[in-house]
Parts: sequence; C-alpha cells; structure tokens
Amino acid sequence: MTTTLGTVAALRRHPVKSMLGEEVTAADVSPRGIAGDRVRALVDRETGKIASAKNPRLWRALLTMSATLRNGTVQITLPDGTTVADEEAGTDEALSAFLGRAVTLTGTPPSAATLDRSVPEEVLAAGVTAEVGAEEITIGLGAPPGGFVDFAPVHLIGTATLAAIGAASPHGVVEPARYRPNLIIETAGPAYGENGWKGRELAIGDEVVLRGLFPTPRCAVPTLEHGDLPRDPDALRVPARDNRMEPLEGLGPSACAGAYAEVVRPGRVRQGDTVSLL
Repeated sequence: MTTTLGTVAALRRHPVKSMLGEEVTAADVSPRGIAGDRVRALVDRETGKIASAKNPRLWRALLTMSATLRNGTVQITLPDGTTVADEEAGTDEALSAFLGRAVTLTGTPPSAATLDRSVPEEVLAAGVTAEVGAEEITIGLGAPPGGFVDFAPVHLIGTATLAAIGAASPHGVVEPARYRPNLIIETAGPAYGENGWKGRELAIGDEVVLRGLFPTPRCAVPTLEHGDLPRDPDALRVPARDNRMEPLEGLGPSACAGAYAEVVRPGRVRQGDTVSLL
C-alpha cells in the first residue's frame, strides 16, 4: 500500500559542515546523499577533529558563515561580506583568524573522522560559552565514505513537525534552517510523523527512493544563532518535552525531530515532487 505524505517543499544543501547552506530547486541524489551537501569541513589542526557547532563553545561562529557551491567550487562568505574559496591561497588563514583556532578546509575526511558533541541539556542549562560534558562521535557511520554527514546521507523533516514546534514555542514559529534538513516535506500531519518512517521506503518523485533509518536526535545546534536568526532555546526544549524518545536501541532517549534516511535508488529530486510512503 502506498500513502502520499505530501510534496517536497524545499531542498537544501550545506556544502561546508556546520556552515549556513543554500536552497536549490533540484539536485541529483546518490548513495552519498544530495549532490554538494557536506562535501567540505574544517579540521581543527590542534585536535585533528572535525569542527562542528555541536560543540558551541568552540565552534558556534561557524553558523555565522555561509557556503555555496558553484561549478564545483565552494565559496564561503564571512559575516563582514569577505569571501574565500576552497583551494584558494589564504583561505585557511582567513578562516583560522576569524574562528580564533587553526583550521584546515578539506574535502577529504580524516581516517575515522570524529567530532565533539556537547550534551544538549547541559548547553541549555549552562549556556553556549560554558564548558559542558561532551561525547566524541565518529561521523558518517550510516553513509558511504567520502563525505561529512553526521550519520546518514539524507536528513528529512516534515512541515507538520515544524508547525507543532513553532506553535508550542513562545515565538509562535521555528525556522526550518535551524534543523539543517536536506528535504523539507510539506506534510499534513501528524506532528513528529517522521517517527513512523523508520524502516519504510519513501518514493520522491519518479526516480528517487529513500529508506527511513530512525528519528533524528537533536543536538544544541537548533538553539544557536544562524546568520541573522537569534538564539532560540525552545527549538530544542519543545521536542525535548514533546518527542523525547530512544531513536535507536542503545542510543538512549533524545529530543527528536525529523528522520535520517539512506538512498535505495538514486536519481534527481525536484521541488514540488510528490513524496509517498511505500
């Protein structure tokens, strides 16, 4: 039995891990995910770890920079409007100076690439500048090698979930960019319906088929400033209250919103494509 979930409301990619991304109207999807998504990252030269806003005390400024992909070249724009490009002389130095730590922009993940993920609840309680507990996680365990995704190739979230989080927030709205999805699906409901996509195949348009892996456990990133967007702790507090669950056996309970997915059949995805649950 096939159930129509909705349509692709927006399609997004983030060329550099933890930086602001860009919206596109169409994109090729391979087993690695959306073309151009998480194809670069910064490596901390001191620790050898991937720089990620999941550790906001060190790396929240990454979310004040934006990255775009044009003709295979990643261009990064700093808050003051300065632009640098990968493989361009002086790029690493400019990024290091802005972040206050020596970093290298790379398209090749280190062996067993890891990052530090601060405990979200401790960040909420102590603030983004505090030293809090963190876990070291290996990235890309659910994806083919070569990219910088957190776990799986594709991240999805439904508009019903976003609407429910926004309605329960004092602001009355939550911006989708805070959750950094690849596909925003226009869904009629229910809220947190992505919980039910685990193990199910989703057909996107006429070509692409994804398989839901498990609900996405949220870190502190949605609460942080994103470019011009101010901090919003309720972007995490609401799902922590309304959809706290164990997304996968052994992971422990987490605030969840959205779903991770793997690619069963590659192809091209377009804004407006019908999304069906098979």
